[in-house]
Amino acid sequence: MTHPQSSTSSFSTGCPVPHGSPVGSDGPRVALYADDFAADPHQVYRQARARYGSLVPVELSPGVPATLVIGYHTALRILNDPDHFPSDSRTWQQTVPSDCPVLPLLEWRPAAIRNSGLVHARYRQAIVAGIDEIDQFALRNTVEQIAAPLINTFCADGSADLIAQYAFPLAFAVINAMLGCPPEIGQQAAMGLAAMFEGVDAERGNAMFNDAMANLVTLKRSHPGDDIVSRMLRHPVDLDDAEMVQQVLMLYGAGIEPQQNLIINTLRLMLTDERFAGDFLGGSLSTRDALDEVLFTDPPLSNYCVTFPRQPILIDGVWLPAHQPVVISMAGCNNDPAIHTGRYTDNRAHLAWSVGPHTCPARSVAYLIAQDAIDQLLDALPEMRLGVPAEQLTWRPGPFHRSLTALPVLFPESPPLPVYVPQPEGSAAQ
Repeated sequence: MTHPQSSTSSFSTGCPVPHGSPVGSDGPRVALYADDFAADPHQVYRQARARYGSLVPVELSPGVPATLVIGYHTALRILNDPDHFPSDSRTWQQTVPSDCPVLPLLEWRPAAIRNSGLVHARYRQAIVAGIDEIDQFALRNTVEQIAAPLINTFCADGSADLIAQYAFPLAFAVINAMLGCPPEIGQQAAMGLAAMFEGVDAERGNAMFNDAMANLVTLKRSHPGDDIVSRMLRHPVDLDDAEMVQQVLMLYGAGIEPQQNLIINTLRLMLTDERFAGDFLGGSLSTRDALDEVLFTDPPLSNYCVTFPRQPILIDGVWLPAHQPVVISMAGCNNDPAIHTGRYTDNRAHLAWSVGPHTCPARSVAYLIAQDAIDQLLDALPEMRLGVPAEQLTWRPGPFHRSLTALPVLFPESPPLPVYVPQPEGSAAQ
């Protein structure tokens, strides 16, 4: 198996594929982990579409081949056909080393994300029940109670990095609140999750993350509350501890990195696009409009929804090999010229939430958190502006996420916001 020519070039030499690939057995592969892919993935998608069509030979990390789907209608066919495109990765993972940086995000787990059919349905029932019972009015209050103290840590400074000082700690605190996760367990989980997404010591990060979620499930079995984990534990499908750990692990992962990226990518759009940047509070386009546009153009997970065909399969005139990852490019498909109109307002045809059996069950919750987090910030600091030229913003490399390294902003120094302090039950304030 040959390795790519350069870690900084999107196009690299690939390895032979037993049953054929979009370019045969010895053509180049697009390195999704490369710096230039992170810098401008849309240019790479355009070049790949012209060269390969809807199915692009890629590498997820050095020596790990996959097929990237950038055709919208092809993606719909795959996502709605779990019989031919199951998400079970057990055969594939036998072919990659244990320290492969993408393995923790793709390995098989007894969880909804890596199963199909009746097993998937059983896991998903518990997840949906846990999410559907979220009180969205209470969740708005939770976001506000978390946002105001965070804003107060930097509002008097006149500058901030909105990732490190706002979006990450907010997403972290909100998912902990929804899962009923205490801070010490949450901190352990966040450290493990960061290692997994960065691909740096991903194996150790995976173990740390699993241990944290196991501690949370154990805690909730003995001390249940009004939270997603407790509701899942009560569900009639009766998930055991190992199954619970994996469902919660997936929920936690989805609640931090993608949520942070959705908030930040939307703020970036609003800070750099004249349709928004002219006047946040009086502009013609709303935060919801900006969210919809970002979900089309720069979704927080740009490439994911991974499946593993059980046998070679012909699609769009191309043989896809068995047991090799087929990755849906939500960003590439959303911007497919076959469907792209450039109109985003009230347009929900994007694939950012996936479609089919594995559609994200927390769409409305993610929208609510992102919109409220952005509105809280812009209400508090309406004169905020980007702290560097837009072209100087940099993106974190990686095959799956679409994430800035930092989002520096400037604003007039402002007084702190009033912070709501919950009163004990039975107090005079009640």
